[in-house]
Amino acid sequence: MKDEYVIYKLSESIKTTSRIDPKLFVEYNVKRGLRNEDHSGVLVGLTKIGDVVGYERLPDNGGLKAIPGKLLYRGIDVEDLVVGVQAEKRFGFEETAFLLLSGYLPSPGELESFNNVVNKAMALEQKTKMNILDLEGTNIMNILSRSVLEMYTFDKDPDNTSQDNLMRQSIELIAIFPTIIAYAYNIMRHSSMGRSLHIRHPKENLSIAENFLYMLKGEYTELEAKILDLALILHAEHGGGNNSTFTVRVTSSSGTDTFSSIAAAIGSLKGPLHGGANLAVIKMFDHLKENIADWSNVEEIDAYLVKMLRKEAYNRTGLIYGIGHAIYTVSDPRALLIKDMARELAKEKGREKEFAFLELLEVRAVDTFMQFKGKNVNKLVCANVDFYSGFVYEMIGLPEEVFTPLFAMSRITGWTAHRIEELNFNSKRIIRPAYKNIAPLKKFVPLTDR
Repeated sequence: MKDEYVIYKLSESIKTTSRIDPKLFVEYNVKRGLRNEDHSGVLVGLTKIGDVVGYERLPDNGGLKAIPGKLLYRGIDVEDLVVGVQAEKRFGFEETAFLLLSGYLPSPGELESFNNVVNKAMALEQKTKMNILDLEGTNIMNILSRSVLEMYTFDKDPDNTSQDNLMRQSIELIAIFPTIIAYAYNIMRHSSMGRSLHIRHPKENLSIAENFLYMLKGEYTELEAKILDLALILHAEHGGGNNSTFTVRVTSSSGTDTFSSIAAAIGSLKGPLHGGANLAVIKMFDHLKENIADWSNVEEIDAYLVKMLRKEAYNRTGLIYGIGHAIYTVSDPRALLIKDMARELAKEKGREKEFAFLELLEVRAVDTFMQFKGKNVNKLVCANVDFYSGFVYEMIGLPEEVFTPLFAMSRITGWTAHRIEELNFNSKRIIRPAYKNIAPLKKFVPLTDR
């Protein structure tokens, strides 16, 4: 048989051998996607790191009540964290990382010492730098994953899961992600686009947000750095149940090394259903700018959104990207915070008209979705953080190739905090859920009789 035919035959067999009747999931009470019937997550663990709140349970099994969204880092409302940092006119991502890793807010001296450790770890050793230069490809997430796996080779104690070693590895990963991503993009830009190669070394006394913008594109404004810092704070942690963080906890429960666990999380985040949503919003927004003549005409906007929901327009998926969230219902606190700074940035960039259109789209998309679904919708929807973050990144001048890696650059803080918690303070049981086998019994048939 030709190779192509063998692959075809095996592929065709999947149509029958892999199909499972959806009714069986109900019959066996299977929690598909680890979700309950009310779409809340199945409780599989305990954590003290982060909490995502979008509803409250009513007494006597009265169901769920939608409430304004809250995101808590170590018990602290992220809104209070952001407002506090911004009131003091400083950068806050490093402080957020310290909080998530340690469980408490640092003193001025502790924060200064932590910043110094991070700054020292940002510069790549020559051998690591040369390895990144050799990594080919156009997907920065893939290059990031390979770079993390290579770090195992250069780590002085890669398999040690003691608290001290885990904390060292965590800080080094938080520090080095911006450098890897910036270098990987500039190398990709050079090799695949024929552009000049810029390798800028991180500077001392700059924040992670500032250093990333400097290494990536050289020049930046103060507002660009401040809103990037905000985005990093808002994406740093989102509870233990999101797909990539759960991946960290599952792999960590096996006792594997830090670099293998984090590479697995990167693979999870790389998936378009998890980490690529803000890019999907930007592409949708560009399409709507071209296909809606009057950006202030509510009737025209609503009519086009309905066509999208009916799968008659845009990519015919029936989706409005950036609208809806698994937990947040009334509001996503991250979207509210980044929206306020996006308005400022739009003024700086002369893009107020586009921002006004995006803001109106948010209102009309929520309303149109709820009316279109009618009785078939089982919960409220709101704009999530991705609705504005992609537009923010674009205004900053970030290329779309780094949108999802930027998510990883922030979320590495939550990933490492959850890994430390899983390995040192939980039951130390390997995570192993069950799958019920529904295949019928078959007899073995000798090869000569088949």
